[in-house]
Amino acid sequence: MRMEYERLKDKVIVISGGTKGVGRAFAEVAGREGAKVVIGGRDEKAGKEAVRNIKIFGSEGLFVHTDLLKVEDCKHLFDAGFEKFGKIDGFFNYAGVTPISPLDTCDEETFDWVTNVNYKAAFFCCQVAVKYMRMNGGGSIVLTGSAHAWGGQKDRAAYAMTKGVLRILNEHIAHQYATEQIRCNYLTLGWTPTEGEVSLRFSQGESEAELRKRAADILPMGRMCERNDYMEALIYLMSDASAMMTGSTFKLTAGEYI
Repeated sequence: MRMEYERLKDKVIVISGGTKGVGRAFAEVAGREGAKVVIGGRDEKAGKEAVRNIKIFGSEGLFVHTDLLKVEDCKHLFDAGFEKFGKIDGFFNYAGVTPISPLDTCDEETFDWVTNVNYKAAFFCCQVAVKYMRMNGGGSIVLTGSAHAWGGQKDRAAYAMTKGVLRILNEHIAHQYATEQIRCNYLTLGWTPTEGEVSLRFSQGESEAELRKRAADILPMGRMCERNDYMEALIYLMSDASAMMTGSTFKLTAGEYI
């Protein structure tokens, strides 16, 4: 059954990293809001589950197997979406990795991995997004940011660097493509117990319950951010309601500024 009020009705939105965490959550919410959703990721089972859920809401979805370490896969994600739905209105760059990467011990393999996934892939995804949005008279790009982009914790140097670079990419796209009605905004996510975060902390000997308690003691607003905390912001940034908003840094961090 279709919703009476669909804020993303008939928009075609591409999501990198759309099979997990906030990306997966937004894929399904965007479908509920009337969007046709193109989900990029490597987890075929999760991607197809999300597509089935989107169809339950009466919209359409497409899963595209995407290895973000391959530029051709970044391009194919958008090509497949355009071939299926005939246009691209939005791109949510959610995909990213958060390895332990302090400046004084980070090895080259880890540096290349986090840089290629978090920045290089985002750069080439945005390149293709701009190409298709230009054909459609405009569109909205949302880059996933982090409070680490303002310096970051000591053990996240490489990760912090990539998130800082995305801040510059955000401003570049906003300044250079506004005349074509192509918008870009930087959504700063807070400390969230995603699959990747929980898995990382578990590898360091900390359970999810312990992580949540520790975070609650640190964060000014007393709890970690949950996936659903970001949904209204994403709907707004992808919708026509934010048509005049570009180059902005949108913070949802429970008061955290590292």
